Amino acid sequence: MKDKNNWEEISNDVNEVAKKIKKKIDSEDLVDDLKESFKATIQNTSEIFNSILTTVEKTVKDQEIKEETKSLIKKINIEFQNSVRDIPQNIKSILETESFEEE
Repeated sequence: MKDKNNWEEISNDVNEVAKKIKKKIDSEDLVDDLKESFKATIQNTSEIFNSILTTVEKTVKDQEIKEETKSLIKKINIEFQNSVRDIPQNIKSILETESFEEE
């Protein structure tokens, strides 16, 4: 009888480990998908800024307005890049906090 209980417990433990492994694999796939999507979004945003700069350069006739507008767009782009640069550290911090809370 005791052997049956031990095998049942071992079987349950194996099932739990298998579930955790599957969850980890699924979550890693999701993370990879999110990374790729995030990279594409960053690239598209960068292209938008460049397109706006090109449009301003070609269409705005007043030189002072043109330069001020281009300067503003460049500042926004720099802020965007700085924010993007900080995201991995922010995500890591959030995940570490969540991991700590789960324990």
